[in-house]
Amino acid sequence: MLVRVTKIFTFEMAHALEKYNGPCKNIHGHSYRLEVTVSGYPEKRSNSPKKGMVIDFGDLKKIVEKTIINDFDHAIVLSKNADKKLINAIKANQQKLILTNYTPTSENLLIDFVERLAPHLDIGYNRLISVTLSETASSYVQWRQEDDYDD
Repeated sequence: MLVRVTKIFTFEMAHALEKYNGPCKNIHGHSYRLEVTVSGYPEKRSNSPKKGMVIDFGDLKKIVEKTIINDFDHAIVLSKNADKKLINAIKANQQKLILTNYTPTSENLLIDFVERLAPHLDIGYNRLISVTLSETASSYVQWRQEDDYDD
């Protein structure tokens, strides 16, 4: 029987949307909530320490922390196209800065996160099937593998 396993993560991050015509053009922060769901078949081998598991929650935690949380938690995320004086000022103050090839909207961050996670979670019968990124308590974006027609 196919089973879905989800783990939830939280992290703090600041960003700014260059050229945006509202207040989000300014650097501001969010308490993000990230939900990662993997599907697969529980391990059946009787000699396996992971018997009965699709994926060990601890292993899933290590993957998400290594590929996303360690980089993005308490970081300032800006597009490489952001104001150069702003980028240099942040660098000069030795802040944790991530420069992206995209405008760091929730949608673009979600796509980046899916691309970072998929190689580590699409193994054997296991598949990354859903990633949800909540920017606020009432606003989120979601990717679901079943909706992705590019595969």
